[in-house]
Amino acid sequence: MAKNADPTPLTQEVALSAGTTGRHETFAPRYGWLKKGYDKCAEDPHVFLATDAIERLGVGKNMVRSIRFWCTLFRLLEEYDQPGALRPTRLGDSLLKTEGGWDPYLEDPASLWLLHWQAFRPPFLAVSWNLAFSYVMLPVFGVRELAEAIVKQTQSIERLSKVARGSFEKDASCLVRMYASSGTRERVELRSPFTNLGLVVAATEQEHAERFRFETGPKDTLPDYLFMAAVMDYVSDWHPRQKSLSLNEIVFGANSPGMAFRLSESDCGQRLDRVCRTLGGVVFTESSGIRQIQFTGDPKDYSWHCLQHYYGGKI
Repeated sequence: MAKNADPTPLTQEVALSAGTTGRHETFAPRYGWLKKGYDKCAEDPHVFLATDAIERLGVGKNMVRSIRFWCTLFRLLEEYDQPGALRPTRLGDSLLKTEGGWDPYLEDPASLWLLHWQAFRPPFLAVSWNLAFSYVMLPVFGVRELAEAIVKQTQSIERLSKVARGSFEKDASCLVRMYASSGTRERVELRSPFTNLGLVVAATEQEHAERFRFETGPKDTLPDYLFMAAVMDYVSDWHPRQKSLSLNEIVFGANSPGMAFRLSESDCGQRLDRVCRTLGGVVFTESSGIRQIQFTGDPKDYSWHCLQHYYGGKI
């Protein structure tokens, strides 16, 4: 496992050990689910536990639990002091408010990148995602092979090594369906919008039917400022005492933007260079052959500033 060089209270190992599996109820997120979950929870913090939740959300019982999971994984909703209750987060309000939200109906592909990134921030509510993107290096895989690779990574993590293999198999299947296009003309409302990100694609080899690969390369729908917001989140989560971070860590660190977005080192470097030319207080430098960002302020503030910059300053 990758080691965190900064002596922070939370390490990758601790975060992985505390991670959870299977709460998606085997359903990948669908069009409309996140907005619906956010809206209904804003009206009633206990909506997901209500006896009429099925009617109010217009989905089956297991889908109610799945919507709750995806809304919390993507940091649109959060638990608070009332048992079982959820409330909108700052990100949820900023992004999904019908009046004044940045992108209430998630029409901008950048918003999907922003939500995807939340899965790689602690606490890990979908630990198979973290393991698959950061540690699984299979060039081509089927669902079963992906599950086996994830399970292999859990063997050195005591709590995860005791999780039933079937849970990871369900996670692997859900992950593939979430990001890989089925190739069929599936109804829009049943399809995961995250297939549009191009992170998992069908293997091109003829003999590799029902086999996939992670796509590392340019991501044209990922804005530079959203990438930089993720970089600053990464600093805040794993290196909060530092005022610099190397390009190598940004690209190859566990649960880093480079791994989560599957970007090359050259792509990450070019993005950092472009943003740092316009973002005050942050520079991208090279010293003794090491390229790194250096900054003076709070990375949390930089992250939020980058989001506001991209979405036009609406709050």
